[in-house]
Amino acid sequence: MIPIHFAPLQGHTDDVYRRTHHQLIGGIERYYTPFVRVEAGDIRSKDRRDIDPKNNVGVPVVPQIIFKNLKEFAYLIEEIQAMGYQAIDLNMGCPFPLQAKHGRGSGILAHADIIEEVAQNIKEHPQLAFSVKMRLGWEDGEEWIPVLKILNDTPLTHITLHPRTGMQQYKGDIGYEAFARFYEECHHPLIYNGDLTTLDDLHTMEKRYPRLAALMLGRGLLARPSLAREYADGREWSHEEHLQCLRTLHQKLTDQYAHIVKGDAQLHSKLRAFWEYTEPIIGRKAYKKIMKSGNLRNYLNAIDELR
Repeated sequence: MIPIHFAPLQGHTDDVYRRTHHQLIGGIERYYTPFVRVEAGDIRSKDRRDIDPKNNVGVPVVPQIIFKNLKEFAYLIEEIQAMGYQAIDLNMGCPFPLQAKHGRGSGILAHADIIEEVAQNIKEHPQLAFSVKMRLGWEDGEEWIPVLKILNDTPLTHITLHPRTGMQQYKGDIGYEAFARFYEECHHPLIYNGDLTTLDDLHTMEKRYPRLAALMLGRGLLARPSLAREYADGREWSHEEHLQCLRTLHQKLTDQYAHIVKGDAQLHSKLRAFWEYTEPIIGRKAYKKIMKSGNLRNYLNAIDELR
């Protein structure tokens, strides 16, 4: 059995979700924040709130940053270090074109020269623990080769690899052959990320790559929040237990978001996202009813009918 890390997903795994999941379910060694970025020369206010240590008390959380050049990188680590954090994860894997086409996330993998500058800067901050989350490349599935040579010579706690290109986003075949090469050539502890949704998936990866430092799950945990706990306990939960877990987690989140999100329409939109990946558990009929609920009242009625 190896540790489980919770991948960040924009719009889902904010500080409220992380705290609530950790308190109610657990089974996670480390949670990562959705990426923090520079906008109009500063960190966005919602990102500051999300990584504020006061909003993450007791949660094993690591802030993640996204950047397109050394200037943005240096500014972000200075600001986050000032908040008291000693570990920072570097996002070199975001597949969304809005970021990647501007050279952030997986888009930076095509710019080994910028990664080299960042790597040299990392060496000037021995007091900080850096990690990297990346893909095989943005468009070219071999962009990781020169990047890994740089990262192998950079002090990092670990690298997390999702073996797809950014252009693939979350679709298409996973590059297991490329992952196997990366696994052999990486000098740092390596974490696997990508399409892990069942206990069998976790056990398969654990056996296939025995030197993995951890497994990282994102969408799999949003669909089945208990998955890491089931893995830790060595027992697959029943359908009834899964439903009860979802209902309990959702109720706790509802109570907290009601004090933060203003207006029924905004609260409805925020809560509905909770169910985005849960169709395999709640079924197609219930899923469609929740997603097409139209307003908060209909939405809450749909939740009450879950069986």
